[in-house]
Amino acid sequence: MRKLTSTAVVVMMMACHGVVAETDFIVPLGEGEFNWESYEAFAYAHDYEGQKLTIASPWLGPDAAAAEAVLAYFESATGALVIQNGSDSFEQQIVIDTEAGSAPNLAVFPQPGLACDLAARNLLAPLGDETEQWMADNYAAGSSWVSLGRCEGIEGFYSFSYNVNVKSLVWYVPENFTDAGYDVPESMEELKALTEQIVSDGGTPWCIGLGSGGATGWPATDWVEDLLLRTQPADVYDQWVKNEIPFNDPRIVAAIEEFGTFILNDDTVAGGARAVASTDFRDSPKGLFTNPPQCYMHRQASFIPAFFPENTVVGEDADFFYFPAYAEKSFGNPVLGAGTLVSITKDSDAARGFIEFLKTPFAHEIWMSIETQGFLTPHKGVNPNTYHSETLRKQGDVLTNATTFRFDGSDLMPGAVGAGTFWSGMVDYASGKSASEVAADIQRSWAAMK
Repeated sequence: MRKLTSTAVVVMMMACHGVVAETDFIVPLGEGEFNWESYEAFAYAHDYEGQKLTIASPWLGPDAAAAEAVLAYFESATGALVIQNGSDSFEQQIVIDTEAGSAPNLAVFPQPGLACDLAARNLLAPLGDETEQWMADNYAAGSSWVSLGRCEGIEGFYSFSYNVNVKSLVWYVPENFTDAGYDVPESMEELKALTEQIVSDGGTPWCIGLGSGGATGWPATDWVEDLLLRTQPADVYDQWVKNEIPFNDPRIVAAIEEFGTFILNDDTVAGGARAVASTDFRDSPKGLFTNPPQCYMHRQASFIPAFFPENTVVGEDADFFYFPAYAEKSFGNPVLGAGTLVSITKDSDAARGFIEFLKTPFAHEIWMSIETQGFLTPHKGVNPNTYHSETLRKQGDVLTNATTFRFDGSDLMPGAVGAGTFWSGMVDYASGKSASEVAADIQRSWAAMK
């Protein structure tokens, strides 16, 4: 057992281990606004000297570098040697490795369904009731994250959500709002009223594009999922993604039609309704930045600034607000998003210890601080000042203020539907097919798989 009482003691312990050098840390030990107490308490209680911990993940490039930066602190605290292997074919490789009995200790899943497929075959180790309760108590909208870590029909809690992104955002140019005298809407009713006001003033409220090469249509699935969470209780969403409620249920059709109120009117979307299906999603936000603006708002996930014009400063030239809920409905503040989940694929003391490490605020804060990253967390114990930008801090606030979180529904559906007929069906809808026809087509494709 280790007791870290000062930076000097930490550095001395690292030297004894020979695992990491002080220069491997992106933040010197004990410096900054990080929760060093949580790190020291973890180190005091966990000693894995001489043990090796293997991790398989989809993390490559900057994500892999950020993960290595975090893992360096785990190594110094415990004495373990960590080997992290990122792969662009992670989903296929983890199945091969677990089936062959050569699984890594930990796997980082970008899709909950894949984790549950392995859990159903006894290829994952349950994380335990204590970890399940910890997540319920320490993550905002904790029951949502507990549900994400459980698998239908299987006892136990299998996956720890870590590194989240948010989709429920509307992007805009503050200067355009100021010039036009518009306020940021705080409810769906206000958002719809603003949409009507912009049209009345002679402007175009929305830029929306569904084009994405072979994945054309996916941006519309996010819209529908977000709107379903704002028009129905979360359990309807949960039943829908499992097809316990069919795709052509009136409640699902109504959510698609709700999307239609934004895209099927030539006056509300840049280029007119027929342009939505053919406009590439990467090009669609550019209308925010023209003079005069071609549109005033763009609903998209936290990654979209990568496609803004060069030298755009987020927080100044562009900003975002939460895609709001209806004030007249009692569904709280739902948030749609995605992220990665950590599971144990080969049990060991060090693997269990790593899950305990992820419970510390520090394990989140250090990744939050990395400039090249968009790491977000629902951990209520972190210091939000460690986010490397005000934009990420505000997105983190969206997560911690959520009353419900739901994972991207199309990622939870069978691939032939979620990444197939749901995508193509939304293109058909944007091109003029009725919501009821589209929903019936998607349901037939799902039923044909059973």
